Amino acid sequence: MGVGGTLEYLSDLVNNSGHKHKKKKQLQTVELKVRMDCDGCELKVKNALSSLTGVKSVEINRKQQKVSVTGYVEPNKVLKKAKSTGKRAEIWPYVPYNLVAQPYIAQAYDKKAPPGYVRNVDNNPSSTGTVTKYEDPYTTMFSDDNPNACSIM
Repeated sequence: MGVGGTLEYLSDLVNNSGHKHKKKKQLQTVELKVRMDCDGCELKVKNALSSLTGVKSVEINRKQQKVSVTGYVEPNKVLKKAKSTGKRAEIWPYVPYNLVAQPYIAQAYDKKAPPGYVRNVDNNPSSTGTVTKYEDPYTTMFSDDNPNACSIM
């Protein structure tokens, strides 16, 4: 086989490899906030989500109204299946307090968040979706980048 034949062979290998393998879904955990008031509600949601293809486990924390679905699933399909039970459902709208930009100013909607969590501004359609990062005034006070900074001689 000459150089041309080798290149053609390699080209065929590269071009055909994408068609032979189907793209697999990634193992992930989808967290939802689902309104559940009783054991019956919880069971209904658990059974519906467990029936989805690719689901490995469904964990429910009724006190937090939180459902965690782990498996080879797509978040939109999990959300759609949860809503099909007639329950109010949304993608888990909270993030741990320590993951937001600090200092963080608590908003009114944070009062509904579980302890240690704050509302995720990015998932809240009623907000502008922007997080303002506040700079610590003490770090810029003596900065070379700030021409108005204090200088101690």
